[in-house]
Parts: sequence; C-alpha cells; structure tokens
Amino acid sequence: MTPGDENDYGEPTRTDEGHRYGGTRLRLPEDDPYGGARRGARGPSRSMVTVVGVVVVLIAAIAFANRGGDDSSSGSSAPTGGDKPNATSTTPTGTKPVQSKTGGIPSGFAHTKQGAESAAANFAVALGSTGMFQKDSRHDLVDTVYTATAAAALKAPMDQAYSTDFLARMGLDADGNAPQGDTFVSRVVPVGTTAQSYSAASAKVAVWYLGLIGMSGTTSTDPVTSSWKTWTFDLQWTDGDWKIVHDAQQDGPAPVPGDDAAATSDEISKAIEEYGGFTYAR
Repeated sequence: MTPGDENDYGEPTRTDEGHRYGGTRLRLPEDDPYGGARRGARGPSRSMVTVVGVVVVLIAAIAFANRGGDDSSSGSSAPTGGDKPNATSTTPTGTKPVQSKTGGIPSGFAHTKQGAESAAANFAVALGSTGMFQKDSRHDLVDTVYTATAAAALKAPMDQAYSTDFLARMGLDADGNAPQGDTFVSRVVPVGTTAQSYSAASAKVAVWYLGLIGMSGTTSTDPVTSSWKTWTFDLQWTDGDWKIVHDAQQDGPAPVPGDDAAATSDEISKAIEEYGGFTYAR
C-alpha cells in the first residue's frame, strides 16, 4: 500500500511530534504503558503508524440473522398500534463473500459495484497485516492485489521504506520478526465502504477503517494503539478480477474516545492470538 496521498515511500523522518512515514505519523509513547498497573481510559487517541500507509484489528459487523417470513401468521394477539416492520428489514444485505483465495487473500470478486467495495475492504485488511513487514510475504501481497504494472513499480520503494532501521523502530528484527515472548500487532478493520465512482472497467472505493499497531509485551515501549483512517483505492477490472492501480490514505473521521479501560499487554496478546480476521462481503 502507499503512505500519504501519493505512493511516496521515502525514508521515514522524525519530528518532535513523532515519526512520519509518508503522510502518516506515529506518536511515541510518553511513558511505559506496560510498566505498571492497568491503565484507565486515555484521552483523544494519538496518531499511529499506518506503516507505509499500512496499519491495522479486529471487529465484527454483527447483524440480525434471517428470521424467515412475516410474523403475522404466528397467532399473536398483541395489539396492532401501527404497521410493524417486515422481518426482512433486519436481515443482512449483500451477497455472500467470495469463496476463492489467491495467496491467502480473497479473490474472484463480483464484476459489480458491490464487488469492487468488497475487494477494497479485503485489500485494506491484507495490506494492513503483519505480512507487510516481511519482504517475501510483502511481495506476494503486492503481486496479488495490485495490477502487474503497479506492483512492479511499488516493490522496490516499499523495500526501502520497510528498512532495517524502520523495523527496529517498530521493535522488529531485520526480517520483520518480533522478539521472543512479544506479539507484534498490525491489523485493519473496515467499518464501512463507499463507491465514489463506478464503471465496468474501473472503480474508486473509499474504506473507513480502524487500525491497530504496536508491540504487545512486558518490555515493549511501543504499546498497541488504535487510529481511524480512510483508505481510498483506484481499482481496475483486470483478468477477471478487481486490482489496485493507486491508493491513498487520510486521517479520520475519528469518533470521540470512549471510557474503556486500556487492556494489559497479556490481554492484548491473548486477544490477537484467539481472534482471527474476516473476509468482507461488502
């Protein structure tokens, strides 16, 4: 994926406010959040790395299950003060997710506007994963979700951006591995999508998402933090599937932080190991 707005994979720089990678900042923690007792809620969330535009999560979109037909024939004697909503008004919408995968990434999306939205959501998840921090898996991901032309142009700049120094700042070794006993977290959780334009040949889809990134461990000084961003993909229908031609990110929109107590490093590590990601239908 690409940082900022223009596929810029230049060397990360550091400012007083934190690290900036293309158009994305990572604010370093002011103290050791894993060094003491369980923390209370934090104030407005700090900006975090969308590492080379890629960040990351876990969220479930839970909808009411199909309840069948109209309840009017159930024999209920409840008073009818007005028209009741039909049972179908609470059923999930959209087609089922794709069943096929290429390189572990959903593929074979429908040649429709909904198919383009589904592709964009799944591409955001893939490009926001920990696989982007290891060279071989990163190249496979890029080859899978971008057009051949875009992938060929992106691999070298991405390799430079995911440099040894950058990985070290994230707490990873030169091969993108976390220290023994620690858990590196990088996830993207799409909250919604919108097709800003669509035709049979191309589509522009924005994905609003929650990202998680950081190192969970008792010695970590880079705790797992969250951020809200919008990732926009220019897609092209190529060889029977949607592929990325260009992508860009921007901050927000971010909701007001709640008053949930921050989890301990052990709780975060356990959650990451127990809860997997999703294949998105739309």
